[in-house]
Amino acid sequence: MAIEIERKYLVINDHWKKANPRAHQYKQGYIMADPSCSIRIRMTDERAFLAIKKQKKGLARWEFEYEIPVSDAEEMLNNLCTSPLIEKTRHLVPFAGHIWEIDVFAGQNKGLVVAEVELQEANESIQIPAWLGQEVTHDPRYLNINLVKHPFSSWR
Repeated sequence: MAIEIERKYLVINDHWKKANPRAHQYKQGYIMADPSCSIRIRMTDERAFLAIKKQKKGLARWEFEYEIPVSDAEEMLNNLCTSPLIEKTRHLVPFAGHIWEIDVFAGQNKGLVVAEVELQEANESIQIPAWLGQEVTHDPRYLNINLVKHPFSSWR
């Protein structure tokens, strides 16, 4: 059983780019989009995945992810997923022993930039980079499943 523990922050400047991070394009959609349990289809580069996530307790969630054929993912994204799809570029930035995932959103969520870090345990100590601002781990607006229902462009 896979357990995911992560924290999420707003990114306040682009100093993270100095690390010259690797980047991947993502397109993802939700077949089932409930904050407590979701079924997600994600395409990145030339690979595709089906993920099932369910809230556990605190920061922890069960996460099961399986690679699927790209052609199946395309069909599911186009015909089974709620619109709009999530479009983003994910940059992988190493910092103080962790890999930070910087998501620069496009489409209806353009302008939103968040950073996530996966932890081994909920109370794990981490060093916060200077390019991070407010922690939004517990703010449901920043969950990708909620960005489908209420895109960042509609917040203003």
